[in-house]
Amino acid sequence: MTRVGAVIAGLICLDVIPALPDQGLESTLRPGQTTESGPISFHTGGAVANTGIALFRLGIPVHLVGLVGDDAVGNTIRQLVREDDAGLADGLRVVPGTASPCTIVLSPPASDRAFITFPGTNHTFGADDVPYDRLSSARLFHFGYPPYMQRMYSAEGDELLVMFRRAKAAGVLTSLDMAYPEARGASGRANWRQILSRVLPFVDLFLPSADELWFMLHGEDQPAHSIPQEVVSRLASEALEMGAAVVGLKVGERGFYVRTGDSLPAELASNGWQKRELWAPCFKATTVTGTTGAGDATIAGLLAGIHHDLSPEEALTAAVAVGACCVEAPDALSGIKSWPETQARIKAGWPRVSLHLNGAGWRWNRSSALWVGPGDSAH
Repeated sequence: MTRVGAVIAGLICLDVIPALPDQGLESTLRPGQTTESGPISFHTGGAVANTGIALFRLGIPVHLVGLVGDDAVGNTIRQLVREDDAGLADGLRVVPGTASPCTIVLSPPASDRAFITFPGTNHTFGADDVPYDRLSSARLFHFGYPPYMQRMYSAEGDELLVMFRRAKAAGVLTSLDMAYPEARGASGRANWRQILSRVLPFVDLFLPSADELWFMLHGEDQPAHSIPQEVVSRLASEALEMGAAVVGLKVGERGFYVRTGDSLPAELASNGWQKRELWAPCFKATTVTGTTGAGDATIAGLLAGIHHDLSPEEALTAAVAVGACCVEAPDALSGIKSWPETQARIKAGWPRVSLHLNGAGWRWNRSSALWVGPGDSAH
């Protein structure tokens, strides 16, 4: 059977985004102070919408899976999803008598963002909410944001484990994205090292940000931009040792790092993914309007590259290209271009953000415009 497309499951929400002035959050939000914003816009958010609809706009058939309530917020989420295609909301199940998830996104131009979120129905999502019959015709299963989904991290990740074990048994490529646990909340107190050690043997593509993985393995806050490159490599090695086949770490403005093992699904191994260590610098955005959804867009670019059977160099290039398109718009999806448009922009000589890696064994590959690490089999 030829498998096509992707099932994208996990967290979905309504993003409420005020247009903030061009200044940092510390200057914008102060106790007792009123800040006037520009127009307030409403968008879908979370991995299901951000990664799933981005993939759809890149030309990949997708089936979206998530839970919403039977309230105005839930109705708005489904209405917004249908704007791309009338059938895209078919996999969003309405749970009667529940409140839908909603996030207030505070994202000033040229600044990192902050969120105020209500998880709602996302906390009730369990392994049985995935339509496994859909996986028989899909090539990929991607799940996003378990730290914001209580059943996924409770009981040392029992539901997450059951879900990925069943997805892997269905024969699809499995992919897992994370989110930053709430340090003072229940997700921050979860034993993420134990959860990951149980789940990652069933995950082909593990795609957190570097700071998320640092917190999960070491229980400490560490901004992604301040994590040394050797620590990024070490974090990826730890995740590989736990069982993941491919580890991709989002490192903010420093781009996207990928490290792979030597035991991979056949379709990745046949395209040159075995024992690779690569770091892709970002492309230069025309204007950084907002960073909401940039990581999800980067993942969508990577998954689209894998769908097109690209080499790791080409897939990483696609990943950071889609991520750069994303930040040119204030929300997660307005900046996403079609696959041909994205590829044309790359081939036209789109400049990259300067990135210098000075660790032992790293070298710049001019032809691919990527850094190649000491753990790379092609080194």
